[in-house]
Amino acid sequence: MTPAGALPTAPVRTYDDLVADVRAGALGPDPRTLRVAVAFTTRQAVRHEGRGTGYRNEVLSLRLGEAVGSCAVEPGELPDGALDDCVGADVAALLGHPLPAVRVAALDAYLMHVAPHTPQHGARSVALPAGSSLAKSRARARAVVELLDLPEGGTVLVVGVVNSLLEALRSRGLGYVPCDLKGGVTEWGEPVVADALAAAGSCDALLVSGMTLGNGTFEPLRAHALRHGKQLVLFAQTGSAVLPRFLGHGVTAVCAEPYPFFWLDGGPGVVHRYRCPGGGR
Repeated sequence: MTPAGALPTAPVRTYDDLVADVRAGALGPDPRTLRVAVAFTTRQAVRHEGRGTGYRNEVLSLRLGEAVGSCAVEPGELPDGALDDCVGADVAALLGHPLPAVRVAALDAYLMHVAPHTPQHGARSVALPAGSSLAKSRARARAVVELLDLPEGGTVLVVGVVNSLLEALRSRGLGYVPCDLKGGVTEWGEPVVADALAAAGSCDALLVSGMTLGNGTFEPLRAHALRHGKQLVLFAQTGSAVLPRFLGHGVTAVCAEPYPFFWLDGGPGVVHRYRCPGGGR
């Protein structure tokens, strides 16, 4: 048995290296022998009480045995036929699917299957209390922001704007640069930049959504953090079992949140935190 606190595996160099390892059966069963039984999407629209703006979520999820792997997409982006492509297909085939969301969800499901979020695989669970969607959002945000090791006055690049995360950073005395591919403004009228890599140079640490796996921006941000010795903390509904594989190679910590997500239920929930041993980056 792997000692508690150990990484799921030795760190991999790149996302493509990880996929190659899975294809080769280096991390578990041959992916050609495992078939996805269920594929589904989850769609949500929300405006928290007291907030002036809302947002929408859409997530593709694939069921492999007891494991569920997920990848968020822009609402309306996923073709109707994507679910039909996935059900009954083997993981190896889905890792080569033309849609990035299918590839990421398949990889996530496989890695969740071989290394679920348990202490034996390095995870430390944090309970989220029952409550309103806003209360649970704030509880999750605290669990995420606690993974940052920055003094007051530091500046964080936040990729994937979540208002509760911005609130939690302010409560720590940290500044931030909000970033999202859609641009726009935050709840408080702050401009949201669209180019994360361009903004990263002026920030002391990076706080990044797992959605970057699906839109192809994860690798450049990981490389930037590694090159400049910056903390890279990830909050992950997308790829919650994928991103801990990069601990120690550009990724400092991960707050992993597999399906079902906090916004689906008012009852108690849980997230799983991973830290690089010794705080290494």
